[in-house]
Amino acid sequence: MKPTLLVLAAGMGSRYGGLKQMDGLGPNGETIIDYSIYDAVQAGFGKVVYIVRGYFLEQFKETVARKYSNVKCCDGTPLEFVFVTQELDKIPARFTLNPERQKPWGTAHAVLMAADVIKEPFVVINGDDYYGKESFRIAGDWCRAHEGSEGVYAIVGFELDHTLSESGGVSRGICHYDAEQHLTNVVEHLNIQKDADGVVRGDNSVTGEHVELAAKDLCSMNMWGFTPDYFAKSSAIFETFLEQNLMELKKEFYIPYAIDCMIKAGSAKCDVLSTPSHWFGVTYKEDRPAVVAKFAELAREGVYPTPLYK
Repeated sequence: MKPTLLVLAAGMGSRYGGLKQMDGLGPNGETIIDYSIYDAVQAGFGKVVYIVRGYFLEQFKETVARKYSNVKCCDGTPLEFVFVTQELDKIPARFTLNPERQKPWGTAHAVLMAADVIKEPFVVINGDDYYGKESFRIAGDWCRAHEGSEGVYAIVGFELDHTLSESGGVSRGICHYDAEQHLTNVVEHLNIQKDADGVVRGDNSVTGEHVELAAKDLCSMNMWGFTPDYFAKSSAIFETFLEQNLMELKKEFYIPYAIDCMIKAGSAKCDVLSTPSHWFGVTYKEDRPAVVAKFAELAREGVYPTPLYK
């Protein structure tokens, strides 16, 4: 069984100043998504599903046709690509979209857009985050081990000190889990950074307290493993979400919220997987030079071929 990679690439990049999903950051103009796809193929994935916005759909299709036409899966078959769009009006028919809403419905809504094209275990990632080879291997192994399973999902947790930025504070969801390594909840912390005394601290978004955090705490970087039954469960939660928030202009339907609802209802468990990989990514334009330097370093060390695709 070859898992599917679901890439969330519908964000408009307003803070970044452009389509960061298309920004060439590698030594030969490779994007972060290019590296994610390379790592996923090496880990045994067989299909890539892009969630994009309609206005840049054709640009994505042209890029894929140009870059990946010769990419083969581990079994020698061509890597498959599917494109799905996320738009504000893609909500259940019984609801009427608030015409004043402009903000996207969020990551869990984006995942639902792929319900008709994914029938196998799959891994969700952000298009603007680098997750590392080991993370894809761990996620791919989990998918293969859970083919045919229902009600058991996974989150790939990164050690907090592997996700910090030298440019300033970051926001991270800290994973809490039980003795069986099942997720109990994800608590968002803001302004996380390592202080002058070497201690990592951040603001708990629930209590508002500025608290000390363990450098090895596992945090969410939005890398999830799901089996196809997730779609039906999440869709039902989305309808309830809309009943309560349809006229809100900024409320979003996030993956951690959907998973939290399932955990509380007892309809699903979520394995917390730990990766040794170091995360990096681009949120603001100021992040770009450091990411460019990191990809250049990985190329020099032989971690990736250069160019990545020929």
